[in-house]
Amino acid sequence: MPPGANQNREKTLSKFYDHAILPAELRRNYNVYDRISELGIDLGSEDEIVVSLQGRNIAGVVFHESGIVYMSGVGMGEMQMNDDPDTVAHGQNAGRQCAEHHIRTLHHAISCGGEGGDLNDIIYTVKALGMVVSTDVKFNSGPAVVNGYSNRWMDVFGGGTGHYASDGADDGGYAGVHTRSAIGGFTGRFSLEPEMIVAIPPELAREIIVNRGWIFPLIPSMYDKIKGN
Repeated sequence: MPPGANQNREKTLSKFYDHAILPAELRRNYNVYDRISELGIDLGSEDEIVVSLQGRNIAGVVFHESGIVYMSGVGMGEMQMNDDPDTVAHGQNAGRQCAEHHIRTLHHAISCGGEGGDLNDIIYTVKALGMVVSTDVKFNSGPAVVNGYSNRWMDVFGGGTGHYASDGADDGGYAGVHTRSAIGGFTGRFSLEPEMIVAIPPELAREIIVNRGWIFPLIPSMYDKIKGN
């Protein structure tokens, strides 16, 4: 199991997930950290990722008391996109790296305060926005590039085009399926920049905000509180 993941999970996952408004048939029936481990996704260390907001002007994650969680975009890849298959494959791989970055960040953002939540408390995924770097006016592969991101997300949280799907169905659930826009035409020294919005139980969101604020990285005073400084 990846570093930082809860080691003793009940099948019911957590009190927050148990209280979420979901039909019984749509509740997740697996531990997402098992999939993360099987897929070889590195969650990094708390010392590396749980840092202070001091000197920074952009948040990576914002928690809303409703349970909606907003994640800033992250740019990866080393070339602008065009319709060449090898170039598209490069962009898809960059998309997978972006998804893993967001999964890693979200793990620490949810769990660092000790409220009892973690990635198993992702009830469902709301929206992905994939901005693809390409100055080719004939570029038509934006959605294909962003599929690298979307499919990696569904590998972990469930969905019909993820690694664990069979014949277009994922018996583990569909919490990774999301609405999406995939837009080309942006400039930059990378391949794509996806953003993500997810939903966690409002009860967990409120506990996070009350304990350490709504923002990650942590406001300096909250960082000192969490780190015991």
